[in-house]
Amino acid sequence: MLASTSTGAAQAQGGDPTLRDSFSIGDQGGSLCEVQSTVRDSVIKGMFDRAWMIVCRDASQPVGYVRTLRSTPGEALARIEAGRAGTIVCAAGGACTVKDSDVAWATRIEADGNTSYSVEGFAAYGDALNLALQSVRERRVVPGVIKVATTSVGGNDGFARTLAGTIDVDRALAEGYRRNHSGDYAEAAEFFEALSRRAIEEQAAADLDPTEFTLNRALQKSNLGEFAEAERLFGEVEAIPTSDAVQLRLRRNFRAIHALNQRDYDGAAALLQAPIPPLANAVSVNGDAVTLTPEIVAGVNSGANARAIRQTSDRERLTPAERAQIIDAQAVHLLGTVERLRGNPAAAKAAQIKGLADAIAVREGRVTSIVRLRSQMLGELALAEEAEGDIAGADARFLESINALAVEYPETNALASARARYAAFLTRHGQDDKALGIYREVVAALAGSQRSTTGMANMMAPYYRLLAARSASDPAAIGDFFVASQLQVRPGVADTQAVLARELSAGSSEGSRLFRQATTLNRDIERARIEDARLAQMPVTPEINALRADLKTQLDNLGFQQAETVVALSAFPQYRVVAPGKLDLPELQQVLRPDEAYLKMLVVGDAVYAMLIEQGGAQLWRSDIGAGDLETAVDTIRASISVVENGRRVTYPFDAAAARKLYTGLFSPAAERLPAIAHLIFEPDGAMLRLPINLLVTADTGLADYERRLADPEADAFDMRQIAWLGRSTRPSTAVSALAFRNARQSAPSAAANQYFGLGQNLPVAGTLPSLGSRGAAGGTDADCQWDIAQWSRPISADELVTARSAMGRDSATLLTGGAFTDTAVKARADLADYRIIHFATHGLVTAPRAACPARPALVTSFGDSSSDGLLTFQEIYDLKIDADLVILSACDTAGAASVSATREAGVASGGGNALDGLVRSFIGAGGRSVIASHWPAPDDFDATKRLIGGLFGTQRGTSVADAMWATQARLMNEKQTSHPYYWAGFAIIGDGGQPLLHDTVNTAQSGEAAGRAAR
Repeated sequence: MLASTSTGAAQAQGGDPTLRDSFSIGDQGGSLCEVQSTVRDSVIKGMFDRAWMIVCRDASQPVGYVRTLRSTPGEALARIEAGRAGTIVCAAGGACTVKDSDVAWATRIEADGNTSYSVEGFAAYGDALNLALQSVRERRVVPGVIKVATTSVGGNDGFARTLAGTIDVDRALAEGYRRNHSGDYAEAAEFFEALSRRAIEEQAAADLDPTEFTLNRALQKSNLGEFAEAERLFGEVEAIPTSDAVQLRLRRNFRAIHALNQRDYDGAAALLQAPIPPLANAVSVNGDAVTLTPEIVAGVNSGANARAIRQTSDRERLTPAERAQIIDAQAVHLLGTVERLRGNPAAAKAAQIKGLADAIAVREGRVTSIVRLRSQMLGELALAEEAEGDIAGADARFLESINALAVEYPETNALASARARYAAFLTRHGQDDKALGIYREVVAALAGSQRSTTGMANMMAPYYRLLAARSASDPAAIGDFFVASQLQVRPGVADTQAVLARELSAGSSEGSRLFRQATTLNRDIERARIEDARLAQMPVTPEINALRADLKTQLDNLGFQQAETVVALSAFPQYRVVAPGKLDLPELQQVLRPDEAYLKMLVVGDAVYAMLIEQGGAQLWRSDIGAGDLETAVDTIRASISVVENGRRVTYPFDAAAARKLYTGLFSPAAERLPAIAHLIFEPDGAMLRLPINLLVTADTGLADYERRLADPEADAFDMRQIAWLGRSTRPSTAVSALAFRNARQSAPSAAANQYFGLGQNLPVAGTLPSLGSRGAAGGTDADCQWDIAQWSRPISADELVTARSAMGRDSATLLTGGAFTDTAVKARADLADYRIIHFATHGLVTAPRAACPARPALVTSFGDSSSDGLLTFQEIYDLKIDADLVILSACDTAGAASVSATREAGVASGGGNALDGLVRSFIGAGGRSVIASHWPAPDDFDATKRLIGGLFGTQRGTSVADAMWATQARLMNEKQTSHPYYWAGFAIIGDGGQPLLHDTVNTAQSGEAAGRAAR
């Protein structure tokens, strides 16, 4: 068995493989493929001919075809060429490519008597073609490793598009709905967005209404809390009229869910109670006359869904009438939810009972697609019964809701949500121990399947509360809290990972191939588990036992293949930034040094928690400040640092009292310990994503004198040299997650030969933008979402780049500025991996151009050729190939405050956010270890930024990044003119601040301060 040996597929399968429907080829270490028998092959002519498809788990379509034909080789070739006419183009010399591409296509024919054995397919999969042909000829599974030669088959991009972009529209729509039903809203949104960009002809051929894709995107964005963008997408859908009864009902329900997500209960009720025309028969027959109803004619004329007149004999799909009935049942369910939230449990219960009856009336309830809906109805019914005081009834309903999902959606977020909802119910009725047991099982299941609790914060909140309350007496509670908190991924991070995962899946690298293989293995494992769960519900018979035994063997094999695939994938940084995962508490403690501690925050609802983790112990507490007050405090402090008024950047006297109060409110149990920690790794959450921790005030020292100066109009209100900043004694760095910090610490240092590459000072644009581009405006779909010309008209000076180059030594540094600094030039460079430090001095665009637009974190560049949009987007950054120990983003707000409408891809939580999870994850995925980013525009006053950068690169060899940053910040905070946090606190280290900044090969002939003066 493959699960217990590494000798590959060949030894795991005995007998003649051609007698089976399918057989596997490919040993571990290469691509995993299967040869599947097919009768749908136009080349097959007679009873003696046979055909197989070669399907590999890293491709979304067959990579080749094997045939045995009763014919001569010449006749076989003629038949093959006739069968593939119009899809494969062959030159006079015999070399073939896929039509309209340079992707190579190979054909091989071998004769044996009156039989010809043939194989054809992508030349990149030559190993798979050869193994499949040999296995069919020799009637045994021939062993061998399948290597995919993507670099030798023409353009890599073309190969990726041909191989990974051909999933049919109908199947892709089903995958999108599947993810939605599983509770993976970010992945679902990515599927629907990709579908909306498919050709209109392709959508029409699949008989699909393209507005349904946009409608689903709108709902997923609403589920993720992106209400303004969801509103814009709903508007796009509603601008296209339809009379299709199914689409009208979907629009009503999705709009109502959008209102519920925003707690607009009256609005949701009004939408659900608005009349919608009933589904009329599409065709009326009177004698020999066949007439379309006026509604159908209008729908056809408006381009509406043609499913209304489809024949209903297709057993795999619901008819329009059945689909409309289920959607109407969902509307009743939603109205019941509104009644419960309004405080009317009796009306809510009646509505849920009716909606449940209406839904299961369709095909007697044997419809897979309503399983999630049925579970939701049962969960809502349980809440209504609980509100009426029927606790036993509610308990039974919750269990019924869980069981409804257990078969069709095992080990998914949907099932985890149902179980967490039940656990929360138990905590409300004094059954804490039982609830804790269920919560632990939920976390273990999600962690084991590498899923998160995104969207489950309210249901998980009681778990965190219970663990925090028990942490003082139960050390295990701290470990449990740490693991669970890592699964509480913000919707913005989930969205970022989904976008970058799509980028990785479409690539041509070995990492992309392995990622596609892992994704397919995940789906195969899920399908096998669903089938096993279904069989488990059936009466036990020898046949059922045999089927389940076969499934267990299959799951063991798949699990082994997946484990080896993930191990291979882990070597690729692009995978590490999109892969979910967690550490146990001891795993983090093992990588911490004696003078270090990891400070982690978690915001759940209005509760704010914090953990302080050191080598020898850990501490957990619930903070004295709530999430709402935290937002207010951060806004107050930010407003005293740097704000824009009437188009000008203004700095006010710093609110030190607020910073002192916030420090004690957040960290009072560890307030005395934190200043004594040399290197503090901080993982922020909530509003603290927008504020550097080093400017919090740890003691009352100097505060009274400062307050007196504030009251004295003759005194200097910007002199803060005596304030006890946390950053005065502690070297802080920031982590996006514990796993990301561990990965950064364990990464091998850069092997780059050169030290420094500085880029920035874009060329200003006058008049109109040279190009609207395709990446900077919500995928190019909405001209109103383009950035205005002002973003390119105020370039950041290259002075700090010159300063850094002077400090590093000209022989080891390179600059790219002005008109040469274009997005196309950066993407085209093949030497980016030759630099240890890459430094961008340019504006970072974090927020969306306007509230309703989907923001895309990007760096402003000069405009290049016609394909340039003057932006280096976070997806494009992710596809760069760098090998940098450090990336510096000395740009506007690259780590700091973003508006409420800022992109989820930038890691935004409700109420604002930052670009850590967009730009930073992209650079780390591209091959960077750590990133320095700015929380606000780097100040030019008093040469603060030039001095900071000069001091950073003027450090002694072997000094850590955190120590170098701390030393140069300390010089600024100790000088009267630059002691305000605006001048010294803006830069944050994301990653491992404990790594050396400069290696022995660095030329550091000048000190930082001298270098700064020399560059002026």
